[in-house]
Amino acid sequence: MKILNWGKYLLTHSFTRKKFLLFALSSAFLSLLLSSCVTTKNVRYFKDVPDTLKKKVVDQATFYTPVIQPDDILQVTIQTLDPSTNTLLNPQASWPITGNAAPSAGSTGVSGYLVGKDGYVVLPLAGKILVKGKTTDEVREDIRIKASEFYHDPLVNVRYANFKITVLGEVSRPSTYVMPNEKVTLLDALGAAGDLTIYGRRENVLLIRDRDGKKEFTRFNLNNSSLFNSPYFYLQQGDVVYVEPNRSKVISTDAARLRVITILTTGISLLTLIITRVRF
Repeated sequence: MKILNWGKYLLTHSFTRKKFLLFALSSAFLSLLLSSCVTTKNVRYFKDVPDTLKKKVVDQATFYTPVIQPDDILQVTIQTLDPSTNTLLNPQASWPITGNAAPSAGSTGVSGYLVGKDGYVVLPLAGKILVKGKTTDEVREDIRIKASEFYHDPLVNVRYANFKITVLGEVSRPSTYVMPNEKVTLLDALGAAGDLTIYGRRENVLLIRDRDGKKEFTRFNLNNSSLFNSPYFYLQQGDVVYVEPNRSKVISTDAARLRVITILTTGISLLTLIITRVRF
């Protein structure tokens, strides 16, 4: 009760109250100042494109069909005029998205044929076929020629079952995405991830790519239309896109931490004044 009375005294005492309010207001103002330092100058994409009806034409990068690599999963279908034969020709196992583990019953993966470390796949009819370093069109023709030895005019289709792209960082839905086709652009990947958040650095998007057992790193500037003629504009299987947080995200995080510190400091200061008055 005595401490509460002293607290009431300190809050009603003019000089002490002014010092306390001045400290609290100064801390709150500093917190507000830091949290409001958010700039929008780098939010808009392709700032070099005129904001008028005037047309601007930009050359687009050449698309090179990706080649098949070990651990890729291929969906291969061979269609003939006999439905029962089609069932026998297309028994494809279910594989996890990583493609590095054996199939298991009830697993949520993709169906297809896993490319072995030696670059081959084994098909029910065609047998062991080398696919490493070839495009899906080339493999399709190889299988068609082999199947034609047994069936008249077989219809063959080959596509990737695990053309996956990983998008991390300041996007709405960071995750690994299995894309529906092999012609995937950087914008396709960012769109699948729900686009950048307001805190993503649009001028410094990082791409990580595996090539010949090594990691390649390159950066994109979404503020500039030169993005479209970058040789990395079209993504490859297994690419990782990382969006860094911008300075506003760091400031907002620090501002939130500062608000907590301000509240704690204010409470501790009040408690210290009360204890000091009670003691003396």
